Amino acid sequence: MFVGLEHMLIIHICVGVAINTQLINFSMEVLKYKVIKTKEQYYEYCRELEKLDDSLEADKFVDEAELLTLLIETYDAERETKSNYDPVELLHSLMSDHQLKARDLAAILNVSKGYVSDILHYKKGMSKEVIRKLAERFKMRQEAFNREYQLLHENSGERSKESTKRILQDV
Repeated sequence: MFVGLEHMLIIHICVGVAINTQLINFSMEVLKYKVIKTKEQYYEYCRELEKLDDSLEADKFVDEAELLTLLIETYDAERETKSNYDPVELLHSLMSDHQLKARDLAAILNVSKGYVSDILHYKKGMSKEVIRKLAERFKMRQEAFNREYQLLHENSGERSKESTKRILQDV
């Protein structure tokens, strides 16, 4: 009877060691994503997040996308990425970075090309819905696009005193 208990005890110890070894190996795996420290890493993570969002199986990568979003937003907040831009300058910069044309943006936002052109030429302000879609598309906070900026006077081509303030208060 003691032989059986000793045998069971040895099996129990071996199983415990095997489980602990697996846990140690699991915890020693290299992390796929780390805190962003360089611009190159930032842009790499942005591209990866876009791939995940555009994937046909995006539902499988929700946790991964949320982690990337958190890392990107944290980097943005710490570095105040592009914080000196007004929303239209920011949009021009993002379009250039992502190689988008006005017609591409119109399709993404589900608005007319004329409306996008008016936004890009300071003739019209961004609607609440456009701000939401831009923030979602470029993985940024709505506040980046939700800032006051001056619109052009139609007659003179100069910036008017009229601003986008009333739109921004509604968002």
